[in-house]
Amino acid sequence: MDKDELLGILQPESTKINQTMKQELATIENPLLAEVINYAIFNGGKRFRPILTIFCARACVINKIPEGFATEEELVAPDNLYRLATVFEYLHGASLLHDDVIDNAETRRGKTAANIKFGITPVILAGDFLHSLAMTLAGKIAGVGLQAAVGQAICAMIEAEFLQMQTAGRQLLSEENYFNVLRGKTGALIATACLSGGIYEQGADEKQLAALNLYGNALGLAFQVKDDLLDYLGDSGKTGKVVGNDFVEGKMTLPLIHALNQAPEKEKNRLLAILADKPEKRADHITEACDFIKKYQGFSYSEEMAQNLVETAVEALDIFSDSQARNILIKLSQYVLTREK
Repeated sequence: MDKDELLGILQPESTKINQTMKQELATIENPLLAEVINYAIFNGGKRFRPILTIFCARACVINKIPEGFATEEELVAPDNLYRLATVFEYLHGASLLHDDVIDNAETRRGKTAANIKFGITPVILAGDFLHSLAMTLAGKIAGVGLQAAVGQAICAMIEAEFLQMQTAGRQLLSEENYFNVLRGKTGALIATACLSGGIYEQGADEKQLAALNLYGNALGLAFQVKDDLLDYLGDSGKTGKVVGNDFVEGKMTLPLIHALNQAPEKEKNRLLAILADKPEKRADHITEACDFIKKYQGFSYSEEMAQNLVETAVEALDIFSDSQARNILIKLSQYVLTREK
């Protein structure tokens, strides 16, 4: 299954997820709130997180169907599974709205950021609304168990934001700190999206739920490491972000952390001095930063780390029966390594 075939299989699922969200969001009564949320939710994106929910649920169902009872093609996902899957797109959308306020962002996916277009207060409230909607849907559809899991993921995301805020500007060269932030900001939500498929179907045992959790966490970390690589190496026309934006913002991501830890003291101190300067000054040294990271294997090390994380994710799926759903989950994890935006 190549990339185009994978995307072709996923397209109907993305369409169904979008339709489900449009129906849900059509019930919002306040016109401004509806406009802000629709602007944020339908601003591109491949619906990666809800798709994981759908296919993790299918992998669990296939695992418990008696041989000869039904084929995978005959399985029809219930509408409530799609409604549950949208929970994770709402949470992702809320985090992006709040992130843009925190970062004073001007653009998001090549468009004017919502906080610039609508103002800070409406965007914060819209993010809060999406959090509440997600929690409400999780409880209604899958009960208090999944609602608690979603709540824990939100708490992990917020704690990770605090950790990132408290360590910002301190030039921490710790991979442990970097991955602690990632586990909360990215891994927790993706892992919960995967777990929700097993919890909803009530067919996953403890070992299978643990496997889904491991798959989601490893996939989430790989996704963010790749994102940090794209910040330096990506095509801005595809990513929607200026190359080297993380460096300009002074963010200590894995490529830079590794390179700084490998460099001789003199070169390391020069780059740290640039990082300590103002953002507009850092912007003048993006090419130098990229050359420095490449020289001290920051890019190759991060690529290898992302590859190892994907391998961990794929191995976690060994517990499930061979099926199209399992194969798609494998291909989704491998797609993370080749994505360009």
